[in-house]
Amino acid sequence: MYQISNFTDNDDVKIISRLGAFQVIEYQRDLSITPSSAVTAFYSAQMNVKKRQLVCDLSQSPVTIQAGAMQWMLGNVNATTGIKGVGDFFGKAVRGKASGESTIKPEYTGNGILVLEPTYRHLILLDVADWGGSVVLDDGLFLACESSLKHKAVMRANLSSAVAGGEGLFNLSLNGNGVACIEASCPREELIEIRLDNDVLKVDGNFVIAWSSTLDFTVERSGKSLIGSAASGEGLVNVYRGTGKVLMMPTANMPNI
Repeated sequence: MYQISNFTDNDDVKIISRLGAFQVIEYQRDLSITPSSAVTAFYSAQMNVKKRQLVCDLSQSPVTIQAGAMQWMLGNVNATTGIKGVGDFFGKAVRGKASGESTIKPEYTGNGILVLEPTYRHLILLDVADWGGSVVLDDGLFLACESSLKHKAVMRANLSSAVAGGEGLFNLSLNGNGVACIEASCPREELIEIRLDNDVLKVDGNFVIAWSSTLDFTVERSGKSLIGSAASGEGLVNVYRGTGKVLMMPTANMPNI
């Protein structure tokens, strides 16, 4: 048996979201500072620049995480590679190479607690059932998921335009029933959710972080012709077409004005 004190019950720690086996904690102030960094730390806290961590309760579900993300674990916790054989290893290696994710994502089982490394990025919890049982993630956003979810690399609908637009050819999709955690550049409060019913969304930039696998994702010219694209001041845009859901962060990575 174990008991944890001065962690989630610390008055400087706030649980900002919880879903399934996961809860996201946020440190309200950075108390481990020096006099020379105090001013920066103060204004960082005022502007929502705070450290966050993902806490996983393995008694609710085994958890699969991004390689190297574990900080500490407590209790009856067992770590495996999640590899079930040579064929499974090569399949995951190909998928990881294609999607830009790590080949081996360690899986943790048991009934203890797993805590991941702190980050200044925003941690967003997604219930894949709300996405029709399959959600596609933008490159490099995956942090963790319940191990009931299956991983798959999905290919863009048109390869040539993806290369021209500077996009990867594959994305990671999570399939089944379970909860996933992704890292984003803006908080949940600023994310826009769009539901398409046999319609189309065009976005100039990598602002969409997740979308339903039922949508066709392509990279296309913003206008019907090269002259039209030049006249609009835009070039290639990301296009999501069909029926499904999109999660977009339009306020992230804006240039300085």
